[in-house]
Amino acid sequence: MNLKEKDIDKIYEEVSPFEFKDILMELAKENSKESDEILDAGRGNPNWVSVTPREAFFTFGYFAMEESRRVWSDSYLGGMAIKKGIHKRFEKFLEDNKNLKSIDLLEEMINYGIKVMGYDGDEFIYELVEGIIGDNYPSPDRMLVYVEDIVRQYLMKELQYNKEKGGNFNVFAVEGATAAMCYVFDSLVANHLLEKKDKIAIMVPVFTPYLEIPLLPNYDFEIVPIKAKEASINGYSLWQYPDSELEKLKDNDIKALFMVNPGNPSSMAIDKEGINKIIEVIENHNKDLMVISDDVYGTFVDDYKSLMSELPFNTLGVYSYSKYFGVTGWRLGTIALHDNNIFDKLLRELPKEKKEDIARRYAQMTPNIEKVSFLDRIVADSRQVALNHTAGLSTPQQVQMAFFSLLSLLDSKGEYRRLTNRICHKRQKLFYEGLGLEIKRCENDAAYYAELDFIEWSKCHYGEEFATYLKNQYKPVDILTELADKYGIILLGCGGFEGPEWSVRVSLANLNDEDYVKIGTALHDIIKEYIDLFEEAKVLV
Repeated sequence: MNLKEKDIDKIYEEVSPFEFKDILMELAKENSKESDEILDAGRGNPNWVSVTPREAFFTFGYFAMEESRRVWSDSYLGGMAIKKGIHKRFEKFLEDNKNLKSIDLLEEMINYGIKVMGYDGDEFIYELVEGIIGDNYPSPDRMLVYVEDIVRQYLMKELQYNKEKGGNFNVFAVEGATAAMCYVFDSLVANHLLEKKDKIAIMVPVFTPYLEIPLLPNYDFEIVPIKAKEASINGYSLWQYPDSELEKLKDNDIKALFMVNPGNPSSMAIDKEGINKIIEVIENHNKDLMVISDDVYGTFVDDYKSLMSELPFNTLGVYSYSKYFGVTGWRLGTIALHDNNIFDKLLRELPKEKKEDIARRYAQMTPNIEKVSFLDRIVADSRQVALNHTAGLSTPQQVQMAFFSLLSLLDSKGEYRRLTNRICHKRQKLFYEGLGLEIKRCENDAAYYAELDFIEWSKCHYGEEFATYLKNQYKPVDILTELADKYGIILLGCGGFEGPEWSVRVSLANLNDEDYVKIGTALHDIIKEYIDLFEEAKVLV
């Protein structure tokens, strides 16, 4: 690559941390003999795979193909399954195929739907068969009926979405949380709930697209950052929001609040005091605030409660299955909204000229758009309205989503959750051991990422004088490039997340356990090099 140092500095200042990661990867490749020597802890793709619900999915696929062949079997071709009697035929399939992978789990999943949820056997199994074959458009287009109900129960269990407090909520299955973000932004603008130059608040540090999307020309929002305080303890940051920051939300010119909770890169969930303060500010000072809460890391915190639970009227929930089940490639996500919500209220209160503009947008879809909920407008907008009749996540994806959800619903003791959380916390401990630090578990810590601020770490363990030297003599990018160049380690800088300039994010999800000791040790060695140079400089003076 042969990039000059000044070129690297310039690129680092101008591009997203995820784009700069490619530069670091090239540096690492130039100096590594083997590609497997590179430790890429930059991207949060988990290296665990939830196997049994996948096995149940593929085993169910055998049954679906049998149903197709039963109707019509001509060389390459089969027919569309028939609903009548499909429940009995499925029971016969179970009896005849005891040797297939996770067939017992599959039986439990189907029985859960029929015996616990009270689903009609033929109707339920037929929806799943049609869905896994994928031979029909999604219907309803927002989400398949039984699949939606199963996913709704999953969200209530794992993220504590609240029907008792907020009433019924509906779910739109989407292509991961990234698609959800794009759809929500687009529909807020298309329906005049947000206009160009409007103020929106974003809780920072945060996943960089939440900072980058609002600045695009078609949005051009004014961002009000709500800043978490590091509150470092022995170099370990707690990342909570002081009242002085949360009180910014009292400003009624702020129309929407975007949050990732638990945070990225902080990996910390907002504590009860912070949640209560948000609720108090909104309920007493900014009742019309629209809240978009991305809960993708919620399953990694014990007893996590989404703001969909605590503030259901104001909150739209976004979730992705990608991290918990190791399914980033499947693109499985949800947008959820209670029937009674601020978004629909604000739509009803729009001035006449804006309602007329919206009516023109949706004219080919319906002559009475005012009866269409905001969530269903998101569905239409996801296909530019004109293709609303072909909207919806692919049905095989929806069936796989249902199988992951059913695994959770069957797991009454929470064993799967403990297993995945234990992986993250073990790696976190190993990383800090490599740094030479001891860490005490924090109840709000998802431990999906480790965030390390070199200046805070240096102040805490090596003194203010060395921290000042580090800031004066080096740049944050120096540490990232040295890690890549000398150690073949890829990390992300947190400056692009609106986090501390001197902090880095380490994904604890995507490498082997022992690799985190290596990463911690490498960071410790780099700081030791700087300390030696600092001591030499002091002697020379």
